[in-house]
Amino acid sequence: MALDAIEYPCHPFPMKARLVIRDRRIFDDGSLIDMVIWLVPEPVPPTSHGLKYRLCYGRAGRRLVGCDNERGKGDHRHYEDVEEPYVFVSLERLLDDFEADVVRMRGAPI
Repeated sequence: MALDAIEYPCHPFPMKARLVIRDRRIFDDGSLIDMVIWLVPEPVPPTSHGLKYRLCYGRAGRRLVGCDNERGKGDHRHYEDVEEPYVFVSLERLLDDFEADVVRMRGAPI
């Protein structure tokens, strides 16, 4: 079942997860950006915001830059082989920070 079809009947006002952004870009050098962001009815523990997201920039099957949040781990970012916590401020800031990391890795604007 697709995530956008899942209902949350225990929520006081049942709602479905709602797709906010789905974007995939493939560059001439074979690298790609894949972004998926959902508005969810309950925060993904231990986060306190209502987004579930996966942002990835990679090449040849390897993630070079990424930001995501997962249950138990919370918001974090990946830059090459380094994973570190990410302080989520807003969706706009998340996208700006991800873009800055990708530009730094690519050495060119996206």
